[in-house]
Amino acid sequence: MTDLPGRENDPNENPFAMFGSPEQIAAAMRQFADMLSASPDAGPVNWDMAKNIARHVVAAEGDPSVMEGERRQIVDALNLADLWLNEVTTLPSGVVNPQAWSRSEWIEKTVPVWKQLCDPVAARMVETMGGTLGASGLPPEAQAMAGPLMGMLKQMGGMMVGQQIGQALGTLAREVVGSSDIGLPLSDTAALLPGGIASFSAGLETPSEEIRLYLALREAAHHRLFQHVPWLRAHLLGAVEEYARGITVDVSALEEKLQGLDLSNPERLQEILGGGELLKPEETERQKAALVRLETALALVEGWVATVVDAAAEGKLPSAAALAETVRRRRATGGPAERTFATLVGLELRPRTLREAAALWRALGDERGIEGRDAVWGHPDLMPTADDLDSPESFVKGEAAFDMSLFEEDAKGPDAEGPDADGTGEDGSGSSR
Repeated sequence: MTDLPGRENDPNENPFAMFGSPEQIAAAMRQFADMLSASPDAGPVNWDMAKNIARHVVAAEGDPSVMEGERRQIVDALNLADLWLNEVTTLPSGVVNPQAWSRSEWIEKTVPVWKQLCDPVAARMVETMGGTLGASGLPPEAQAMAGPLMGMLKQMGGMMVGQQIGQALGTLAREVVGSSDIGLPLSDTAALLPGGIASFSAGLETPSEEIRLYLALREAAHHRLFQHVPWLRAHLLGAVEEYARGITVDVSALEEKLQGLDLSNPERLQEILGGGELLKPEETERQKAALVRLETALALVEGWVATVVDAAAEGKLPSAAALAETVRRRRATGGPAERTFATLVGLELRPRTLREAAALWRALGDERGIEGRDAVWGHPDLMPTADDLDSPESFVKGEAAFDMSLFEEDAKGPDAEGPDADGTGEDGSGSSR
């Protein structure tokens, strides 16, 4: 090969130069192999590919394995935090097998929940893309014969959506500190990420032991809720799914962007999918109700966690107040949760009611005590509503104790036996509900 200047990209000297650098060619070949290896029945997203891309994203900035010393520090912090929480809440421990994860391990262990959250929107995106790409420029008689092509185009759509999800999860994995950062039960295991804690600690003039223990308190508190409030997991994930069912793909915008598009240009295809601008929520009452339900539930979870963590840390962690404000600022500026939801399911999580929720839980504790406050989690019908967050006084000053037997009587039905079965039962069990 010649060493003359200006000859580096001569196709006679390097016949593969037109396809990009060797690294770009290798990446394209990996993605193509992932696409071909996907089962047609695997769902709308090639999740193996999404996980691989996410791991490449975190590996690009370094993702070392967790060292034994780091693992012991995190396990000890989670166990100690769990003991402190015993003093400030009646909910039992949710820390069974505390762990320390690398960023790649976080991706692997949380993908099952992300799949549940993302597949509904991804299915509509892939279906629309396959139909739009396949119909573009084809006469009706040709479209009728294009079955195999449609299947391939849908597979390509699944690949591109998988790319977008992989990029989003990889970016999120570089920022999270544990399994519960975004307020959703992404894993049944309480875990912290040494790399995430290091990133969180950057620029803070606080001892690393205090930061680790404070974040362990938050992780352990989340898991008390997720493990011991039976209806909460389904309530949170169900609200996300309900909202996602109302997401549509802007077909006209997609068709406009695809006009004259070179399908061999994967960068342009990914740019079209980027940012979620093709996802549009339907402005229906059902959609709005699902969004309010989700925002309220997330605010109540975060508000309760902040309340019990503040109580547990009082007198033990001198920097607890400053760390709490750091967490609040992180959430208020959008943070990883809001950006990831906007990308993956077209949903922006607004943290505007977090302070109101924390104030409500503190007021409940002052009015009813710890046991009365935590008893509210006993049934979804007992929980504060969005209106209660705006005006908490009436909720806090309301009935101080709830008779759970009312729910049991409803479950038994009118034929339930008992001393009042043929007495007060005629008018609806005689209870004033």
